[in-house]
Amino acid sequence: MNNMPTVKIGIVGVSRDCFPASLTISRREALVKAYTAKYGAADIYECPVTIIESEIDMVNALADIKAAGCNALCVYLGNFGPEISETLLAKHYDGPVMFCAAAEETQNNLIGGRGDAYCGMLNASYNLALRNVKAWIPDYPVGDAEDCADMIHEFLPIARAALALKDLKIISFGPRPMNFLACNAPIKQLYNLGVEIEENSELDLYESFLKHAGDERIPEVVADMEKELGAGNKKPEVLAKLAQYELTLKDWVEAHKGYRKYVTLTTKCWPAFQTMFGFVPCYVNSRLTGQGIPVSCEVDIYGTLSEFIGTVVSQDTVTLLDINNSVPKDMFKESIEGKFPYKHTDTFMGFHCGNTCSTKLAFHEMKYQLIMARALPIEVTNGTLEGDIAPGDITFYRIQSTADNKLRAYVAEGEVLPVATRSFGGIGVFAIPEMGRFYRHWLLEKNFPHHGAVAFGHYGKQLFEVFKFIGVPVEEIGFNRAAGDRYPGENPF
Repeated sequence: MNNMPTVKIGIVGVSRDCFPASLTISRREALVKAYTAKYGAADIYECPVTIIESEIDMVNALADIKAAGCNALCVYLGNFGPEISETLLAKHYDGPVMFCAAAEETQNNLIGGRGDAYCGMLNASYNLALRNVKAWIPDYPVGDAEDCADMIHEFLPIARAALALKDLKIISFGPRPMNFLACNAPIKQLYNLGVEIEENSELDLYESFLKHAGDERIPEVVADMEKELGAGNKKPEVLAKLAQYELTLKDWVEAHKGYRKYVTLTTKCWPAFQTMFGFVPCYVNSRLTGQGIPVSCEVDIYGTLSEFIGTVVSQDTVTLLDINNSVPKDMFKESIEGKFPYKHTDTFMGFHCGNTCSTKLAFHEMKYQLIMARALPIEVTNGTLEGDIAPGDITFYRIQSTADNKLRAYVAEGEVLPVATRSFGGIGVFAIPEMGRFYRHWLLEKNFPHHGAVAFGHYGKQLFEVFKFIGVPVEEIGFNRAAGDRYPGENPF
């Protein structure tokens, strides 16, 4: 299943009638050449229609980029730009839009070759606000051909996320487990984001699972699991049931995605799941997430939304972890202090039972779920994928609807340290600069649940821009502030 969009950005040059259109045309051509040289031609399309003061030009350009299959738009001010027709283009375009502008090229051509797009961007921004049009504007939106090429490339993950949410359906199974209000959140904000949701009973899922008994595809999936697990295949007796469950979920997705192109899942995994299904679903969740279909556990709807956004932005596998436990002081002193530039309060352990994809673990084994096995027979708790998370750069992040139906988010970059956890589950020793303050003055202060999504790499800038673009108020996007940069509620004394 192709579970994320491919972006093709139409570049439309605009020119005000009292400026030479040739200036915009030559600068647009140079921009396209620079982008193609650095990033290739697959992501962009150069619209031959140059918009001047005519609204008819705007209509023609709109028709051209649609015919070319563009699903995102870059309005490029080659000179001052026509504020009405250029913002009407953005208004009538059905997809994510960015604006950028040409810098002046040389001191030797500031009469006939001066474009004043630095000024034009101000008018464009004002007119966008007048028309209630949302457009992405880079941090510094004025540059030469190479600079603007970089801006357009920076827009790709933002556009990809916006397009993905517009065609996303979240499929959930079962209410949250009893005594587990942490991931409860109003779903109204999903609709505000353009996301569709389908909520189902655990009985619906169980009935479908039973109907998949003896499915002729099960041996093929088991063989794939055996290949993936290798020497870590410590519970071979449960693989057939897990394969049956994986096929159940995939068939459900195909039968229920409807008119939506992309799907993500959230399921219940306790307390009755193990005794009824006869296993825990962690390994299957890890496999589907690795295939680009994130699955959050414990019916965490905003958790799976977060995972999906990270998958689309990074174009890589993500995971969902509990911000789980502190790092013991003796472990910190022995393995971290003096070896890495972190305080003890910068560190914590991220953990979940076994839902992290094998490609993101330093080693992995199929095991049973220790926490659940404390109260249940071990044989019904088989199905976790355990191992230490591979060291490397990470971004911890989440988008969340609050109890009063407001959107909040956070983004923090850090790393998984090459430190043995000496524990169980899918787990790693995480380090985020000033994590202790971030934990107290944002995560606790703003009432975030314990689940956080993890992208493997530093994607803080992209995720921050995505959250802004899709409508999270900028004051509600938290990040780990540097020492000396106080949070609003932080005691100054």
